[in-house]
Amino acid sequence: MSGKIRIFSLGGLDEDGKNMTCIEVGDQIYVIEAGMKYPDAKESLGIEFIIPDFSYLIENKSRIAGVFITHAHDDVMGSLSYLLKQIHVDVYASPFTMMFIEKMIAEEGIRGIRLHYVDRHDELIIGGRKVIFFPVTHTCPGTFGLAIETKQGYVVYSGEFIEDYDVLSDRYRGDLTTFGELRTDGVLALLTDSKGADRSGHTSPDHRLREKFTKVLELNQGKRIFISLYTQSVYWIQEVIEQCIKYNRKIVLYTEEARELVARLEKVDYDIPRIYRDYFLDPDMYDPSDKNVVIIITETGKTLIKLMSNICNNEVDDIEFRKDDIICMANPVLAGTDRDFKRMENDIYKEEGEIIALDKGTNSMHPAREDLKMMIFMTRPKYYIPIKGEYRKLVMNAEIGSSMGYDDDKIVILDNGQVATFEHGELVSCEKELELYDTLIDGKEKWDVAGVVLRDREILSTDGVIILAIGIDSRTKKIINGPDIQTRGLVYLKDAEYITGDVAKIMEETIEEDVRNRVYDNVETRQVIRERVSRYLVKTIAKRPMILPVILEINTSSNS
Repeated sequence: MSGKIRIFSLGGLDEDGKNMTCIEVGDQIYVIEAGMKYPDAKESLGIEFIIPDFSYLIENKSRIAGVFITHAHDDVMGSLSYLLKQIHVDVYASPFTMMFIEKMIAEEGIRGIRLHYVDRHDELIIGGRKVIFFPVTHTCPGTFGLAIETKQGYVVYSGEFIEDYDVLSDRYRGDLTTFGELRTDGVLALLTDSKGADRSGHTSPDHRLREKFTKVLELNQGKRIFISLYTQSVYWIQEVIEQCIKYNRKIVLYTEEARELVARLEKVDYDIPRIYRDYFLDPDMYDPSDKNVVIIITETGKTLIKLMSNICNNEVDDIEFRKDDIICMANPVLAGTDRDFKRMENDIYKEEGEIIALDKGTNSMHPAREDLKMMIFMTRPKYYIPIKGEYRKLVMNAEIGSSMGYDDDKIVILDNGQVATFEHGELVSCEKELELYDTLIDGKEKWDVAGVVLRDREILSTDGVIILAIGIDSRTKKIINGPDIQTRGLVYLKDAEYITGDVAKIMEETIEEDVRNRVYDNVETRQVIRERVSRYLVKTIAKRPMILPVILEINTSSNS
């Protein structure tokens, strides 16, 4: 075990979001990110979001060296509180990201977690091994990648990055010198973000919102402007604030999330000078007739989209939307929110509002082809492993590796639960070792049972339900009425009455057999009935409905 390196993901492969990658070196597990994703609208069944299966980590919690959160986005940290409710592990993050984590665990009442603030240039000994943190440019300040030192060479996790030499702020600036140092010492494997692998060239400069928003300000003087952004799009929010100040526009931070974000940026001195405070208006006190105002509306995921719909429909009490207002949509449509987004657009057009889509033609801050080539060139890994993204993007990322001269046996595309094992600097296996099941979250209350409830909903929606009721004498256990079989959504039983007859027979025979063998127990016998009926239905009609056997024990004595 000590000579092996195992690389695998519990989420984030062949999907958008829910990122969680594990680097297992000897007996230590380094967990990188703990994200969530939004469900497909067609398959949501009331699901709020989906998080990884933590079973492996729970079983091996004593071996976890730490959990590393590279930046403050839901797709990399949205499931962290759910993990920390089950296991207490050390968490490493930048000061800005850590403020979100601290709030998260405080709200969930989680205690006993050791939080470690990481500078983006740190080198720390964690789990007995050197871990090097390096800064990268992303939409969130303080984003980092990391490299874990092993006897077989470094395992490098790129983080979500772009190549942008025009960034002047140290909070966003990447550091290419670290990559050269890693290359000199030897890189066994490089794991890189694939979400932008379908884009040619560099992501920069088309990731910037500044010029587009400037045009909106110049062309709409004397009009009030609403702009919607995801709370976690910090880079864009700062661009908007800077341009408002440049054009002498007052700013209303409409949501509590926006106000908290700016307060956090000020707290850690992330390029929001306190002098800017003179431009911020209290949302409860500003003059609604003042048109020299930009109203910044931030939220996360579907919540932002619903809030924008409510504002444009005048369904909020504290602001009135008028037809001459300008709506700027700067938030890209996330996977799983497209249906809500279209509904929101429809609502805005019904109110005769003007929509300007700033996100169109604006690149998300993920590496494009030339950015990925740069990372490969700078690190020269022995093996190249695309991560993060739908399968087609993993393949596109792999093709970039091929174009850089890597043979197919040096490029590794994995699925969630598939483990790449290295010994003596060579890939020795790539087996599917972990059977993973998504954890479905239906709101925040009773999250531990929500997955069961939602799986039941899915079964009901696809394979239906069958209810089996029977009455037996409470003393002798002899059948005195039934069985009565009721189904919904299973089969059209007018043409398959034999199924209900066979199911009834299974129920009767199981009860009689358990009574005869003196092993009858109401709960246990119902479980046996459920299993036998399930096997029968799978074999007969290839369905797995929800099966609800009911055994009523009736007191038939004359004294009752």
